[in-house]
Amino acid sequence: MMDPVTLAVVRGALEQIGDEMDQHLIRAALSPIISETNDCAHGIYDPLTGETIAQGGLGLPMFLANMQFTVQRMIPFVEKAGGFRPGDVWITNDPYLSGTHLNDVILISPHFVDGELFALFANTGHWMDMGGGTPGGWVPTAQEIHQEGIIIPPLKLVEGGKRNEGIIGMITANVRLPQQLLGDLSAMINVFAIGQRGLDDLIGRYGVPVLKDCIAEMMSRSETQMRSYISDMPDGTYRVEDFFDNDGVVDAPLKVRLALTVTGSDLSFDFAGTDGPAVGPMNISDATTRSMCFVALKHIFPDVPVNGGAFRPTRFAIPEGCILSASYPSAVGGTTEITQRIVDVVFGAFAQAMPALAPAAPFGTTGVATVSGRRPDEGGYFVAVYPYPGGYGGSAESDGLINGTPPSSMAKFMSVEMSEHRYPVRFDHYAIREGSGGAGLHRGGCGSAYGIETLSDVLVSILGDRVDHQPFGVGGGRPAAGNSVTLHTGGKTWTPPFRSKAERVRFAAGDRFDLGSPGGGGYGDPLERDPGAIEDDLNDGLVGAEAARDLYGAVVTEDRRIFDRPVYSVDRQKTQAERDRRKSDLRRTG
Repeated sequence: MMDPVTLAVVRGALEQIGDEMDQHLIRAALSPIISETNDCAHGIYDPLTGETIAQGGLGLPMFLANMQFTVQRMIPFVEKAGGFRPGDVWITNDPYLSGTHLNDVILISPHFVDGELFALFANTGHWMDMGGGTPGGWVPTAQEIHQEGIIIPPLKLVEGGKRNEGIIGMITANVRLPQQLLGDLSAMINVFAIGQRGLDDLIGRYGVPVLKDCIAEMMSRSETQMRSYISDMPDGTYRVEDFFDNDGVVDAPLKVRLALTVTGSDLSFDFAGTDGPAVGPMNISDATTRSMCFVALKHIFPDVPVNGGAFRPTRFAIPEGCILSASYPSAVGGTTEITQRIVDVVFGAFAQAMPALAPAAPFGTTGVATVSGRRPDEGGYFVAVYPYPGGYGGSAESDGLINGTPPSSMAKFMSVEMSEHRYPVRFDHYAIREGSGGAGLHRGGCGSAYGIETLSDVLVSILGDRVDHQPFGVGGGRPAAGNSVTLHTGGKTWTPPFRSKAERVRFAAGDRFDLGSPGGGGYGDPLERDPGAIEDDLNDGLVGAEAARDLYGAVVTEDRRIFDRPVYSVDRQKTQAERDRRKSDLRRTG
């Protein structure tokens, strides 16, 4: 039997190594997409199987499982080239191998102990620009990968501690922000020393045999725990489908279909019937599809430690050629959108199987806006990237989170102060989007709304979704408000033809765009919501008086106004009478 104290200490130490690597990269990176938005991740991996041993807690969830698949697919490339050697660092951003989009660059570094390969370190960092037709990499009209930027196949970037400057020069010659890229690359390479130092300290304390036994036991226990939770689910197949509004090129919805099958302690994800491939960039690789299913599982079973063992009870069927299994030369810049929908459909399937555990759909779109241009003083490029925060779905336990980061990525919104310092923009507003959460016994969280005025000539691109197909509610809960994109250019106010997708729109000084992210879906019957909670929502600006009356059956009175804002009260007795009347009418009409 493994000593439980030793096991707990080793597990905590391995996770701490990942956390320290996260923190060092976030603090050392030059680009705000990493330093402000935390668009990165770190992990430790088994050198033979490629399975996750431990991961940092500050990185993006979708990278963490995804890096396991990247490591597993990279190992054969490295073996053909002679294997891993001390001081080496390998690099790739091939989206069909590594899973996401071209901006997400993965580095892998081996760690040796007494001449034996003990573990692999890997990290992912989002680079602000990889060339391509649109600064920032989000190209809503891209129809092939080469329109989105440069592909870096698996290459040995550092050999025996010496960087290959030829490879680096080739990369920097093809991007708009070479100096920023060089800073981020150096930080990503250097952070491996942090992980290696921590792992050496742990090995020095316990020795290789004990550490290997602890790692094997950690994985075994994660598998056992995950299987125990799956076993609690009723056997059966649970089906759900959802849609994307369009792919940015063809204005027609794209279907995502999932059949989730529970058989004992095994879980099968079958995406047969999913549309694709998309003509535009709404495609992702099968690796990211699997990764996002694990992210959704982690939301539902949060106490299972994440390592390779937690993934073992799952099986996948992802049809070749669908939008969830991209192959060359499909464009993949919509990765940040498609990942959100996978979480949604997994939640929807679990809501049928275990309604007490699964929430309604979260806001379901990253809605990335990029502002780019040339600096008049030095002539260099700038690229500002703004991923949406939005609302989470209500659950059996509580209302949904307000203004949360995307469940798949945790990418934070760049601070207003940093944005206005770095770029020629001025924020008109950044606020909670009132009334955007879906009504329910437990209300969905509200999304966010922000408006940006441009102070010089710039290009604005936007890649989002969830305008036509809003985040769904469960158990009688209502859908949330959809995405909202409004552009104000040349004295005109307009909405892009593809609603939430626009490419290289020219903005002059004084032009503005207003974006509003969706809320989360509601959970349960809105007529069962506590009147006191409705009164709080009204006075907190989360629900409007009309919605309180129409959706919740509340009898609302405006008592007074403070600083030109109304103060409401909800009459409990009259509200109950109104709800009883509505329920009676519903029973009578069938």
